[in-house]
Formats: sequence, C-alpha cells, structure tokens
Amino acid sequence: MASTVSDRPGYGQLLRTPGAWTFLLPGFAARQPFAMLTIGIVLLVQHTTGSYGSAGAVAAVSGVSMALFAPQSGRLADRFGQRAVLVPGVLVHGAAVGTLTALALADAPLWALFLAAVPTGASIPQVGPMVRARWAALLGAAPGRPASPLMSTAAAFESVTDEFTFVIGPVLATALCTGVHPAAGLVAEAALTLLGGVLFAAQRSTQPAPNGAATASEPHRSALTVPGVRVLAITFLGIGSVFGGMQVSLTAFSEEIGRPGVNGLLYGVFAAGNMLAGIACGAVAWKISPRRRLVVGYVALTLTASGLWAVHSVPLLAGLGLLVGLCIAPALISGYTLVEALVPASARTEAFTWLTGAVALGQAAAVTVAGQLADAHGASTGFVVPLAGTALALVTLLALRSRLTPRVPGRTVARGIGHREPVTVD
Repeated sequence: MASTVSDRPGYGQLLRTPGAWTFLLPGFAARQPFAMLTIGIVLLVQHTTGSYGSAGAVAAVSGVSMALFAPQSGRLADRFGQRAVLVPGVLVHGAAVGTLTALALADAPLWALFLAAVPTGASIPQVGPMVRARWAALLGAAPGRPASPLMSTAAAFESVTDEFTFVIGPVLATALCTGVHPAAGLVAEAALTLLGGVLFAAQRSTQPAPNGAATASEPHRSALTVPGVRVLAITFLGIGSVFGGMQVSLTAFSEEIGRPGVNGLLYGVFAAGNMLAGIACGAVAWKISPRRRLVVGYVALTLTASGLWAVHSVPLLAGLGLLVGLCIAPALISGYTLVEALVPASARTEAFTWLTGAVALGQAAAVTVAGQLADAHGASTGFVVPLAGTALALVTLLALRSRLTPRVPGRTVARGIGHREPVTVD
C-alpha cells in the first residue's frame, strides 16, 4: 500500500541546488556508453561476421571487463579524485572503441576483436556513481551542517536517470547502426564519452575531495564484505540477463521476420516501460519496505519474462516487452535504495559500481548465450535467457533475503522520491 506525501522535497527543489546542472548535463552524456556499447558491438560484429554468437561473445568480453574493472575505478576515484581517473579513462575508451570498430570493419579474426574488447569495457567511465558522490558532497552532512533532506530525492533522481539512459542509449545506437552505418552506433558512443567525460571532469567545484590520506591510514574494507551487497549483486546479474537477452533476441527476431527496422521500435517499447515505471516509483510515498518491494518486483519480472520465448508476433512481443520493462525499474530502484542502508558511506561508491558491474556481467553472459541459441535454434530460444537468469536470481533472493536487513537499528533509507522511510523486517 502507498500514500502520497505533499510536503516532501521534490525534483524542482533538487534541481535548483547551486552547481547541480554543471555536472548533470555532461554526466548524462558521459554515462551513455553503458547503455549503448553492448548493442553497438552486437550490431556491428553481427554485420561483419554474420554470426550473433560471435557478436554476443565480443560484447560479453567487454561486459566482463567492465564488471571486473568498475569497482577498481570507483575506489581510485574516491582516493585520487574523479578528474584524475576520468580524463585518462575516457581517452583510453575512445581509442579502444576506435580500435575495435576498425578491426571489425577490416574483418579481423575473432581473437583480435576479443583483445580489443578488453580495454573497451575496462575503460567505460563510471559516471553514475560519480554523480551520486557529487550529490552527496553538495547535500550531505558536514561539520556544523546536517545532511539535507534532498539527499533521498537525489538518490531517486539518479535511479530514474539511469532508467532514462536505457531508453535513449540502445534506441539511439540501434537507429544509427541500422539507418546510417553499422559502425555509427559505436562512433557516437565514443564521441559522447569523450565530450561528456571531459566536460564532466572539468566541473571541479562540485567534485568531492579525494580521501587519499584517509585511505592510506585506514584499511579499506571492500563493499563486498557486506552480505547484503553480495545478494544484491546476484539479483542484479539477473537484471543484466534481461537487458542482454532482450538486445540480442529482439535483433535476431527482427532479422528473422525480414523487418530489421522494427528492432529499434521493439527495444524502445521495452526501454520505455522501464523508464515509465521508474518515474512512477518515484511518485509514490511507499510504506512498503525496499526489501519487500524488491522481492515483489522480482517475482513480477520473472513471471513476465517467462512468456517471451512463446511470442511470435510483433504486437504481442511489444506488449510483453513493455510489461517486462515495467518490472525492471522497481527492482533496480529498490536494490539501489537498499545500498544506502546496508553500506557505510566510505564504501558506498564502490558498492554502486559492484551493482553496475553485476548488471554488465549478467548482460555479457546473456548476449553470449542468447547469441549462440539464436544462431543454432532461432530467435525465440534466445528469449529463454532472461527467464533463466531472473529465475535463478529470484531463488537466491528469496533464500537470502534476510541479509538485506540493515544491522543498525533505526537506520533509514531513501524511498523512491524525496522521502525517508524506516527499513522494516518483512
């Protein structure tokens, strides 16, 4: 059950925070790679090799690389400052994407594409966690100053922004690859990374102060030592399997029916459902705890994903894809909200990057398996991957959901938008 709250801080007040727009706009451009890269690689490599399996495998290598390096990037940014990590990172990423694109167009052997995919994924800028850290620096507690109630609004705003990224990125990459050139999606991804990343890094006034001295004097405990973070990481692996499985399978389905242009429409409907649900979650003053919302949302996600493999018409697939998208955002937002209660502030950026990396890893595994299945047995079998991924993650979530209860009594976490609610034991 839920009720509305009329006096809570809202988006308008948050966006009037001095200095916010200086990092929000470049940050939005710079965080597009995570949403554009996988589908851009799949479409380009499939065009040059004729194999969804090969395309999925190359995309998987970049996803695994990102999953492994993302937490390290977040840790370095906390220690040495965001600009020190971001500027060289976006330069490396642009060069790596250019190399991968050139190799694919030159019909290079598959092993060469794998090698190029490693730095491509490893150098994806972790702008989402960096933006969250900037909000904390602007609004968080300081000596003589309590934390602003807008902190929870900022957390919800960033979750919705992440959802919106997944609406814009894949659709833009697909449109460019199918309407302009198969390499256009990756070219645009690299350009946005360079431009947005450099502009974002240039906003020094809002950058959190590096904590290198504190890190050197005090042993750093990884966010993965928190049991709840490990449960959330497995849960987010399942969500990644939906993104990866849908990207490859929708592309294969569109090719199979002889209408490649419909791929962008189908994925756009799926992503739009994701974004709309994210906005709706932020418009409700929840009385249900984030843990329970995560469980309920994940059950719904698994049930809707279970029917994808049996649908063979565009209207039905669009409708079911919309439902799947509607179920993703509540699970993601609830998971990110739980991090604020489970993880100390000193390790929170790292925790966010572990979850982001888990989505990337699940996406990487999904594009590989779905690509192989689509090549061997047709597009419909690729849709089995989201079902399997969410079902396995759901079993883990149900079995270990007690680990998602904060140990500190009375700790509160952010609800969807501008409101703080107690975390209760369900």
